[in-house]
Amino acid sequence: MARFTHPRLEDVPLDLALHALADTNRLGMVARLAETERLSCTDAAPCETIPKSTLSNHLKLLRAAGLIETTQAGREMINTLRRDDFDKRFPGLLDAVLANRPA
Repeated sequence: MARFTHPRLEDVPLDLALHALADTNRLGMVARLAETERLSCTDAAPCETIPKSTLSNHLKLLRAAGLIETTQAGREMINTLRRDDFDKRFPGLLDAVLANRPA
C-alpha cells in the first residue's frame, strides 16, 4: 500500500505554496480538482502528454505544499483538494490565483 506524506498546513510556508501554484501544469491540476471532488492521478493531469514521472513530481509538489491529499483506492491513487484547510492557512490565495490563471 502506498504511503504519502501530507504536511500540517501550519507548517507550510507561503513561498512553498506560491511555488506549487506558479507552474501552469500544477495550476491546471488544482483548477481541475477545484471543479470536482476527487480525481485519479491521470485524470488530474491537465493534458495527456505529460509523462508519468513528471505528473508524479507535480503531484508530490502539490502534496508538499498542502494543496492536495492523495489516498489509495484499490489500485488507483485518488487526489482531493484540501481547499478548506488551505483557505484557513492562506485566506483568499487560492481564489485569487484560480481567478487570474491564464486561459
